[in-house]
Amino acid sequence: MTTNYRFGSFRLDEAAEALFRGTEVTGLGRRPVALLRVLVQQAGAPVSKDALIAAAWNGLAVEESNLPVQIAALRRVLAEEPGGETWIETLPRRGYRFAGPSVAVEDGPERLAAAAAAQVATRPSGDQPSIAVLPFVEFSCNPNQQHFGDAIANDIITALTRFRWFFVVARQSSFAFRDSTIDVREIANRLGVRYVLEGSHRQAGQRMRITAQLIDATSGSHIWADRYERDVADIFAIQDAIADNVVGAIEPELLKTESRQHAMQTGGMTAWDLVRRGVWYFHHIAPETHAEARDLFRAAAKLEPRSPDPYIWLARVSGGIALWGWSEDPEPVCQEGLAAALTAINLDEKNPYAHYGLAITSCGANRLEQAERAAEKAIELSPSFALAYLVQGMARLYLGKAAEAKAALKNGLRLNSHDPHNFVWFDLLALAHLFTGETAQAVEAATQALKIRPAAQLTLQVMAVCEAASGRMDEARQYLVAEQTSAQSAAIIGHLRARNPLWREQIDGLLRQASGRP
Repeated sequence: MTTNYRFGSFRLDEAAEALFRGTEVTGLGRRPVALLRVLVQQAGAPVSKDALIAAAWNGLAVEESNLPVQIAALRRVLAEEPGGETWIETLPRRGYRFAGPSVAVEDGPERLAAAAAAQVATRPSGDQPSIAVLPFVEFSCNPNQQHFGDAIANDIITALTRFRWFFVVARQSSFAFRDSTIDVREIANRLGVRYVLEGSHRQAGQRMRITAQLIDATSGSHIWADRYERDVADIFAIQDAIADNVVGAIEPELLKTESRQHAMQTGGMTAWDLVRRGVWYFHHIAPETHAEARDLFRAAAKLEPRSPDPYIWLARVSGGIALWGWSEDPEPVCQEGLAAALTAINLDEKNPYAHYGLAITSCGANRLEQAERAAEKAIELSPSFALAYLVQGMARLYLGKAAEAKAALKNGLRLNSHDPHNFVWFDLLALAHLFTGETAQAVEAATQALKIRPAAQLTLQVMAVCEAASGRMDEARQYLVAEQTSAQSAAIIGHLRARNPLWREQIDGLLRQASGRP
């Protein structure tokens, strides 16, 4: 029999392996939830470190230093309620103790009724896209590894719930099909979802191979698939890395699929339709398509003024117009974007996209410290959110922190390797390498940008600078010649030049060398 534990405004659901605040899942991972379960079961009594590690790590030997990290994550979430950060006490040399409000225990029918009510309350509204994550199948016939697939799927579910624009089926519903021979499309039909993520894992010697695929159940087509291989030395590091990579990859794929489906729709469009159509225009990255996208996002905001999505995208497109230099008067563009981002945050402060919207439009408005803070908040809300790391890298580079920018940009590109805007992020990464004296790596990153957008003025200019820094003046000159015929702006590095005069002089000097001017 499974149990619910209620304390304050929180509910710990054993079946879902999740902590809720009200009707919203908090996004805590499986291990901190397991720790909290042991603590609340013995509320008021000390729980030893050994007992906690055994509960959260299934009895496997791990470094004791892992425990305080998970306890800190718990305290951050509990702190959402006044005084909640003090509910878990550290007892020197003894362990930890739950010292929060009294714990109410709900078993059997009461738990099932609460779960059913939660399912109804969180059912997708209107035409909101929905996804189910199935347990990953174990193919190596190793009973000690069977839990691994469940753990990966559970972590993916938890991470996906942090994105607010689509609905994720609860674990207890999707895991009911663990050993089912039913076709994936039938599973999707029974769960009432459009998309299904399924996967498998197999261990051979000291290597673990994990595959995953995202399926559109309406057509049976594969939207995305990938394979990962890792050493099994640290099974928990594998679990975290795979979950982050899968979530980082499939969330933008869902977004692209949804926007394509709404691109050509005419007549009777809802606010959701308008937003998705605008997203399709937005990803074409041109002045006229950004203008079209902005009109659609404005119209969506008028139709649904209480929905954060139109404002999020209005902030994103405004930031893009300002950064690309596609407005003769960028000040009102930035003001509209900033106002839209703040509206989105007020409507849904836990939406990572809302804080990303504030970050990107703050970059366009040259409010770089604010951009960095907003990016950090988006990462806190969703650690697998690629765009948050990428805009963090942009803000840090503009602020003159090239080494820190490299780490953020690399992380974002690792999580989402197929975004249409990735040529911009590779160009910024190339400049970050250049400014830290890593010329070969700068050329490599610029080359990756060139593969994505071979005629983009920004990429051609960055390529010329990097080739000149490498001493290959003939190649640098060729890129400069090609740049003259490019219609796309290179203004996106304008803030970098304005805020960092030494870097501006370095870029200008390399461009003069490439052009043969004194």
